Amino acid sequence: MTGKTTSRRHFLGWLGAGAALPALAACGSAEAKAENFRISYSDAEWRKRLTDAQYRVLRQEATERPYTSPLNDEKRKGTFVCAGCNNRLYSSAAKYDSRTGWPSFWKAIDSGAVGTSTDYKIGYPRTEVHCADCGGHLGHIFNDGPQPTGKRHCINGLALKFLAG
Repeated sequence: MTGKTTSRRHFLGWLGAGAALPALAACGSAEAKAENFRISYSDAEWRKRLTDAQYRVLRQEATERPYTSPLNDEKRKGTFVCAGCNNRLYSSAAKYDSRTGWPSFWKAIDSGAVGTSTDYKIGYPRTEVHCADCGGHLGHIFNDGPQPTGKRHCINGLALKFLAG
């Protein structure tokens, strides 16, 4: 009986792994993320337009080290735009100090400014946030922010430019 139970469990385990394989293989792949964005450039054009560090964050979904962005301490009135395409993303009115080391906002400037997708890169699902116009990776959204939204848009400073005023 033990042999049959083990065999059945073994078979069910392989069956489950086989069913999950296509979904896991698609995570982070170009095909899974392919979308038509209003602003689109070739990889070579993105490399010309962005610094190496901006390219790693916006186009390769890297994360800058915490407390390295001057925008984390930016307190002036103004607008934060995408460093890749200048799309207006966040108002300084929604910025707050989350004490995480990255610029944080409780909401985007409007409902069409950013898009989201599910990111499984570290083994569990997170909400990735990207620029709605060019698809550039901005950071992640967490459910531990202040009211009225309860959201924390944790954004890489390298993905942003600040326009005072």
